[in-house]
Amino acid sequence: MEQYDIVVVGAGHAGCEAAAAAANMGSSVLLITMNMGVIAQMSCNPAMGGVGKGQIVREIDALGGYSGIVSDLSTVQFRMLNKSKGPAMWSPRSQNDRQLFAHTWRQKLESIPHLHFRQDTVTAVLVDRDPSGKTRITGVKTGLGTAVGCRAVVLTNGTFLSAVMHIGEKQFGGGRAGEKAAYGITEQLAELGFVSGRMKTGTPPRVDGRSIDYSVLEEQKGDEQPGKFSFSVETQVPKRQLSCWITHTSAEVHDTLRSGFDRSPMFSGRIQGQGPRYCPSIEDKINRFADKESHQIFVEPEGWNTVETYINGFSTSLPEEVQTAALRKLPGFANAQVFRPGYAVEYDYFPPTQVKHTLETKLVEGLYFAGQINGTTGYEEAACQGLMAGINAHLKSEGKESFTLARDQAYIGVLIDDLITKGTEEPYRMFTSRAEFRILLRQDNADQRLTPLSHQIGLASAARMHRVEQKSRYTNDLCSALRTESVPPETANALIVPRGTEAIKQKVKLHSLLLRPQLGFADIEALSQKITDLTSHFGHLREEVAQQVEIQMKYEGYIQKERDLAERLLRLEHVPLPADLPYEQLSSLSIEARQKLRNIQPQTIGQASRISGISPADISVLLVYLGR
Repeated sequence: MEQYDIVVVGAGHAGCEAAAAAANMGSSVLLITMNMGVIAQMSCNPAMGGVGKGQIVREIDALGGYSGIVSDLSTVQFRMLNKSKGPAMWSPRSQNDRQLFAHTWRQKLESIPHLHFRQDTVTAVLVDRDPSGKTRITGVKTGLGTAVGCRAVVLTNGTFLSAVMHIGEKQFGGGRAGEKAAYGITEQLAELGFVSGRMKTGTPPRVDGRSIDYSVLEEQKGDEQPGKFSFSVETQVPKRQLSCWITHTSAEVHDTLRSGFDRSPMFSGRIQGQGPRYCPSIEDKINRFADKESHQIFVEPEGWNTVETYINGFSTSLPEEVQTAALRKLPGFANAQVFRPGYAVEYDYFPPTQVKHTLETKLVEGLYFAGQINGTTGYEEAACQGLMAGINAHLKSEGKESFTLARDQAYIGVLIDDLITKGTEEPYRMFTSRAEFRILLRQDNADQRLTPLSHQIGLASAARMHRVEQKSRYTNDLCSALRTESVPPETANALIVPRGTEAIKQKVKLHSLLLRPQLGFADIEALSQKITDLTSHFGHLREEVAQQVEIQMKYEGYIQKERDLAERLLRLEHVPLPADLPYEQLSSLSIEARQKLRNIQPQTIGQASRISGISPADISVLLVYLGR
């Protein structure tokens, strides 16, 4: 029997990050996928990041993952969303070349020495039960009848488990257009005691861009000064960009869509799985928001060298002829030629309360779940889970301490904590509003938050760590200079008054001027040759450091307030709960609390407090029991 340290099942965004992380840390890894030709496929829209999601991509990059680098190397448009709001809300987003994205990911994976590939289907995990009753992973069995031994398995099956595709009244077995479903895993895991459920996702039709009249659409260009995701010097900001476009539905479009509702798999009951609340199908939108006469539709290019166009906001599983008829009533789409229709996919998932913070399952030692198998939606949510599962699978196989992130350390920590303590009955999507410490968890400081942690466990490179140390040192130097350097009224007023801010009457520190909302760092720098000379030595880090300093100084009070709150909450966060705590015997707990605490088995008081249905009174009972 072939033997590897870790087997990763599935080569989507979660699987790629899991395999790369474990292999880069030194494990021998076998990545098994049903189709080697679609590794890291962007199954839905060709874009990365967005509100809440862009922060995750930057965190993955800061930890040593590849999603940020691959996104940068395949970007066709970059935008920083929410720039009109505070920096806690700024969210990077890239439009990507779909084929180049997948090609780049495969190149990255093939360059990792300890990573091996196999085109096959995994039909079962191999387990062993020791005399104490503990079940452990020993390997996997494939569709070709091969057994592969390993110490850990990461399941990243995406939308393929017992998957069914729906287009109108037609049904096909498959997890993605042109690809078959995966069978056997769900049934076996159920025999091992796991509970599964059904979820649904969908995708819109793709249209021939040559058949669209762009003259009647609203153009949406990329940023004039675009950024990038990765903190590394391996990538550069895009030198050219493609435009996206915006059109809108109308009452006529809605009426055409309604004509197919009697054949809709969603309304007829053929689809039982719960779909994503925040990315509903077009038929769901016009049904739920019947009072709205129009919905925005984003027309997005699929890449540099293709005319295929993604119709974002028009996800549907209606009959193909209804889709086409409705599309052709959109402004600019009268002659639209459809490359492929939209469809819905229904698939199995496993409620994530069955996994630990490490993403290792509670029932089987050495078995990890990552991505849509845990009930999430989105490339970014999947990728960060894969990264964390790969890291922890490697650490466990080496007998080392696990690696987890708290809610005040990363959006990744928020996502995983939400999943394992609250579970999810609908596809989980990240938003900035889910993070109570979002001023601390900004996209601009992900490297300073996380790269030192990743470097300690052997994933983030020494070069990455050196860059972060440089950035922190330059930031401190610049902050110190702004706090000590003064400017006289005759120098300052000529520049600051035209900016709409009050004149100064005496010498003031540059730091105090930077606190004014009308002034930015560029204005302050123009007032001081000393500051200009200092930043000239920052090299390629100059813009990042300037942004860090401006945010830190302008929002200093808010940042400190969140740090203080996080520290207060952490006093309870790390109070451990014994694994054998007899919840059923604690009669002062509510019946619901006893049941949920027993099923979820939180490791700390902090985790217990976030479980839906656990009241402050229940937490008090636990603290009394623990002698606190």
